Amino acid sequence: MNLDALTRTSGEWLRGTGPESDIVICSRIRLARNLADFPFTNRASDTEKTEIERICRATMDKAGLELDYQSVVNLDALDRQLLVERQLISRELSTGDGPRGVAIGPRENVSVMVNEEDHLRIQVMNSGFSLADVWEQINTLDDQIEEHLHYAFNPQLGYLTACPTNVGTGIRVGVMLHLPALANTKQIEKVFRALHKLNLAVRGLYGEGTQADGDFYQISNQQTLGKSERELIRNLSEVVPQIINYERQARQEWIGQRRQHLHDQVSRAYGVLKTAHTISSSETMHLLSSVRMGVNLGLIDDLEIRTVNELFIHTQPAHLQKIQGEPLEVDERNIARAGYIRRRLASDNQAAEERE
Repeated sequence: MNLDALTRTSGEWLRGTGPESDIVICSRIRLARNLADFPFTNRASDTEKTEIERICRATMDKAGLELDYQSVVNLDALDRQLLVERQLISRELSTGDGPRGVAIGPRENVSVMVNEEDHLRIQVMNSGFSLADVWEQINTLDDQIEEHLHYAFNPQLGYLTACPTNVGTGIRVGVMLHLPALANTKQIEKVFRALHKLNLAVRGLYGEGTQADGDFYQISNQQTLGKSERELIRNLSEVVPQIINYERQARQEWIGQRRQHLHDQVSRAYGVLKTAHTISSSETMHLLSSVRMGVNLGLIDDLEIRTVNELFIHTQPAHLQKIQGEPLEVDERNIARAGYIRRRLASDNQAAEERE
């Protein structure tokens, strides 16, 4: 896989055409698995990690999986950060020690991390609210891998994992939501409290310990022991539609009661993005959040949602430096980011005019 080419493409989860994709960016399921004959990664020597990596790579080849393997050890810091921004690897895998890597599917909806917290972290993510489809895909993928591996499994406890909260099914079921109206109207904290009572975790764009830049929130189960995969998927599948309804209601109330104010906010955000000559990553996320909502509410008609989704990722530091083809200091990135956004928006606007 040519990592430089990622700056010219968008993954499956960014296409913005899945169910409820005005609010649900993507649905993701991750499975934690370990090889029975080796210690957990945090106890394994580099020699053992090398053997784990060799076995896992050979297994994916035997299973006939069309995945491209990248040795994370051989990547420079910028390429590792690029994969983090792309949601293809975790920050833990990027900054970890010893032999480790990731196998990536051609549409970027599949990635298999090797020697992260667990020996294997299998991930599938699709655009929109599509947990049932994601489960079918990852369950099949897991079965294909397990045919060639001996997983660490206990008849009473289930799959054994490095972190006790993952023991059992080893599954993390999650969705990434865009909730600007709930955040703006200060109703988001009420939603968070309700989710916490349901034993659901809320994280930022890049997972645990990150902030909700651009009003993006990841919601997922916290524990796996004692419940089946389908139960955990069903629980989240029942909760997410309620959050979607709350967000839609908040948007409609906002546009009904303060339409001019909302239209002005969206127009100003769009105007700044189209004309700015220097802009920070944080301000970009904030403005794109307003623009994305504006597109979905019909307040902006010359911009595709896919472009907005891509801009959230392509304007992140590593992507931006890869696009420019050179390392950039913060001030230089801010200038390059503004220029890139202006070009993308101008191109989208021109395409919209030609379609008319």
